[in-house]
Amino acid sequence: MSPIDPVSAPDPLEPPPPARGSGPLLTVRGLRKRFGDHEVLRSVDLTVRRGSVLALIGPSGSGKTTALRCLNGLETADAGTIEVGSEFSIDLERKLSTAERAALRDRSAMVFQHYNLFPHKTVLENVVEGPIIVQRRPAAQARDEARVLLEKVGLADKADAYPFQLSGGQQQRVGIVRALALRPELLLFDEPTSALDPELVGDVLDIISELAKEGWTMVIVTHELQFARDVAHEVAFVDGGVIVEHGPAAEVLGNPRHARTQQFLKRLLR
Repeated sequence: MSPIDPVSAPDPLEPPPPARGSGPLLTVRGLRKRFGDHEVLRSVDLTVRRGSVLALIGPSGSGKTTALRCLNGLETADAGTIEVGSEFSIDLERKLSTAERAALRDRSAMVFQHYNLFPHKTVLENVVEGPIIVQRRPAAQARDEARVLLEKVGLADKADAYPFQLSGGQQQRVGIVRALALRPELLLFDEPTSALDPELVGDVLDIISELAKEGWTMVIVTHELQFARDVAHEVAFVDGGVIVEHGPAAEVLGNPRHARTQQFLKRLLR
């Protein structure tokens, strides 16, 4: 199969062009989520500028992953609003329609902690599933773009392999390619290295770092503090379902103002 002509087709790793302006791509206001009697998210507010990277850090059970899943429609929030770009807004106080949930997922793509690949499908089939089935793009084009993306992450020779034949790091790289293949405006990462052996972490972090340099807008839940310091433009510390502290990465990680943030970082860095 012939590669994509770089003159006639965009590089699938290039970030989508801004819809309008260069302000916030993602704005979240008053996000709330309850599981039974437990309020996991308590009026979370977030703003992520187009082309920037926000790292969500905090203890386990603080609500980071739940917030991320609400942004992609994988969890249904109880209240709040989500705006993506200047033309898409959802009020979460009412039940989302199927069309609204699909529209939200059209604008973002999730990279999961445990890869979530289809075990019975090859690498290539996993990558093109969304573009062909969900987005109804031409199959030949989707396969061509998938092969270009696989080559960029060093997995061109694994297109016909099955997930069980790959290492954890390779499976996570496929997960990243699967998200990129959807051409989202926003990339969401849920602790993308926490399930990996230590020696496999670097390759995945290098790919995410490259995406940041290319201008992709990303929200990343992570415990990799040095990675967050190097890659993220801003860091939000989440605890007890609220944003305790939010600001430039160097300030939050290097000179946190809130006592709870200081306590958390001291424990994690010792």
